Amino acid sequence: MQVAIVGSGYVGLVAAACLAEIGHTAVCIDNDAAKIAALERGDPPIHEEFLPVLLERHRGKTLHFTTSLEEGIRKSAIIFIAVPTPPSESGDADVSVVESVCQDIARRMNGFRLVVVKSTVPAGTNNWIRRVLQRNGVQAHCFDAASNPEFLREGTAVTDFLYPDRIVLGCDCGRAAEMLKQVYQPLLDGSYAASKNAIPAPDDALVPARLILTSSASAELIKQGSNAFLAMKISFINAVANICEATDADIEEVVDGIGSDQRIGRKFLKPGIGYGGSCFPKDLLAFRAVARDQGYDFRLLEEVKRINEEQRRLFLRKVRGALWTLKGKRLAVLGLAYKGGTDDIRESPAIGIVQALLREGCEIVAYDPAAMKRAKAEFQPCCSIRFTETAYEAAADADALLVLAEWEEFAALDLERLREQLKHPIVIDGRNVYSREQMRKAGFCYFSVGRPETQPDVRSAIQSSDAAA
Repeated sequence: MQVAIVGSGYVGLVAAACLAEIGHTAVCIDNDAAKIAALERGDPPIHEEFLPVLLERHRGKTLHFTTSLEEGIRKSAIIFIAVPTPPSESGDADVSVVESVCQDIARRMNGFRLVVVKSTVPAGTNNWIRRVLQRNGVQAHCFDAASNPEFLREGTAVTDFLYPDRIVLGCDCGRAAEMLKQVYQPLLDGSYAASKNAIPAPDDALVPARLILTSSASAELIKQGSNAFLAMKISFINAVANICEATDADIEEVVDGIGSDQRIGRKFLKPGIGYGGSCFPKDLLAFRAVARDQGYDFRLLEEVKRINEEQRRLFLRKVRGALWTLKGKRLAVLGLAYKGGTDDIRESPAIGIVQALLREGCEIVAYDPAAMKRAKAEFQPCCSIRFTETAYEAAADADALLVLAEWEEFAALDLERLREQLKHPIVIDGRNVYSREQMRKAGFCYFSVGRPETQPDVRSAIQSSDAAA
């Protein structure tokens, strides 16, 4: 099939590349000419595992890029909308771009089209899309609308698309459902996973993928409800971690006990400095706004948001507790993206923490494996922060090291070398990347989230240094 995808952000670009990967011809449309030119050259604008591989395989063959909506939809029976829906001042999702795209589609339609929304939108959006298309001259029998929410995690978006937990199709008529089943058939029958050149499946991949067929309104709520629940799990375990610190309990042991219950599970029970990114913060606000508009006060979501924001302030208190005063301190920061595996700094708790430290008079030396370019733009002009090419360079002569994103690279650092680089062997870990025993033996004063403070084993550190010498 030939399909069009409007929008070349995380969702649209990954969807276009993956649809080409499973055998379709995909046209990705965006009004950003510079971005389209870069994609035509094979330069992805985002850091995403396996995305460069897919661009190399399919670009110019079954994967095309254009700024022309008319060119993109002319031969495409299915048009996926994957444009931003940022929060408004009231917290509602701003669907004005979705509406604008639908108006443009209406003016260019030359036959039946299925308009499918992948953007995260409020329940009832599909009904509005139908009204917009009809108000712009499209007869009801010439189109249908459906919801096909995405559940992609940044950093693993390609494998999430190709080996999904579920494929949700929100369709209010049989024709739309059948068309979308055809699109995803290689994932639904397992034929893609069995193909010779398939992207490697994660260890816990569900093959073939599970299909969930719902109404469009239910599909829209599934997306918002899923993100709100995951954000709630993160805030819940962070709140428990704070109680652990007050009682000298160890959050890792508590998580092991809670997560072993199959009704709960361990996923997203990872304490830290809070969630961020482009989805959870805005989707939480949008879901609460939907509830409010329907006359229900979903106060639980406000508490989830409050706990998340409080987690950053508690981490700053932890830094002050380790260093006493912050003014004039030189701090090494590892991790600027909102999580490991991505270059996305939107709503990054790391960025917020660094900004707070700069306001308190700290000098920051920072490193991130992927987010340096975006972070530099965020902090310009600022003379109190500089960026390095390695974690060891960042640590050189620093009063303390802060870990703010859970990159695998950080977990694999040579701790002896790291300790030698630092002025003082102090590590404040906002992501619990290291074990307490590991840091004790390596000779660090180690502060983490939800676990007791760890003092260094001086004897082990001396023996280790002597052996290295």
